[in-house]
Amino acid sequence: MSILSSSVSITRYAVHGKLNAPIIENVLNGLKSNTISEIDNQITDKTAGWTSFDKPFQPDFDGSSFVFGNYFVFALRIDKKNIPPKVLKKHYTIEAAKRMTESGREFLSKTEKKLVKEHVISGLSLRIPATPNIYDLVWNYEESNVWFFTNLKAANEELETLFTKSFNLSLIRLFPYTAAELSSGLSDSQRDELQKIAPTRFVR
Repeated sequence: MSILSSSVSITRYAVHGKLNAPIIENVLNGLKSNTISEIDNQITDKTAGWTSFDKPFQPDFDGSSFVFGNYFVFALRIDKKNIPPKVLKKHYTIEAAKRMTESGREFLSKTEKKLVKEHVISGLSLRIPATPNIYDLVWNYEESNVWFFTNLKAANEELETLFTKSFNLSLIRLFPYTAAELSSGLSDSQRDELQKIAPTRFVR
């Protein structure tokens, strides 16, 4: 989801840990070492990595292009190949029939069926382009905050893993409980009380 969309969903994070100086250079190295890789014309069915905010299909982080004042702005891109079930069924049926004709048999074993399916999926994966999904990210390094522009569970999990891998920093997702624990200056007794709080269910 783009920052510039007319409506947005945002997940807020607190960043745990600090980068060593020089900060911008270290962020740049983390982005470059985990830039999205293209999987078109490859068997791989999914990939995730960083890309540029302004050029998501031509990632380029040179010249500190991701720096905007006190903010780092870039994006997480997740590319995935989806083979429609009917397309898979069509090509599997054709390939299975071909194998039976060649062998002179009227059926395939369970193992053979599995191998045929894997062969068909591999072949289709080479021909079907990946669908890209782009999620913008704004990182206020001085305040140790990240705004991630989606609430999708799978995208958030990819972000949390890749962020730690790239920058050796962990992300803490902010919701009322974690926000209260991190930013309210609670005493030990208050933290104990907070841990006892259970969600309230509202029924109409």
